[in-house]
Amino acid sequence: MHHTRSREGAKPLVSTEGPQRQLSQRSTPEIWGRLVAEIFALPGVLEGHSAVSPPSSRAVHLEEQSVELRPETSLAPGHRLEPVHVHGVSDTSIHACLPAHRGAELTELGWAEPHQYEDFGTEFLLYAPRTIDEVGIVVSFVEESIRFARGD
Repeated sequence: MHHTRSREGAKPLVSTEGPQRQLSQRSTPEIWGRLVAEIFALPGVLEGHSAVSPPSSRAVHLEEQSVELRPETSLAPGHRLEPVHVHGVSDTSIHACLPAHRGAELTELGWAEPHQYEDFGTEFLLYAPRTIDEVGIVVSFVEESIRFARGD
């Protein structure tokens, strides 16, 4: 059982048209850099180009697995497995695939909202971390997405 605390404060503004992006409460460049460094230091994770997100984004690819086990575990079904991508420094939010019930829980707790172009109900926008403490929390959600993709 996950014991995630609620995110403090109001939800950030998120775009309602075009590519889904976070418009307020973005990470500072320092916090964003730390987020990217921690995500791509996770075991078995490779940094790549997203098949579906703007070029400024960084895709999470897995060393040992390039094809999705189930389409709902990838943001780019039919392409290289992409459970997560981190948006660029002008946005700083993350798209991730999570089990639908877990994504709904994170939405309820204020850490996420459904992806506006979801196909499976497993695609979520994770809000950008605002503090070093929040970096650790958001990275833990990325780890959950990777476990989901691996079928763990």
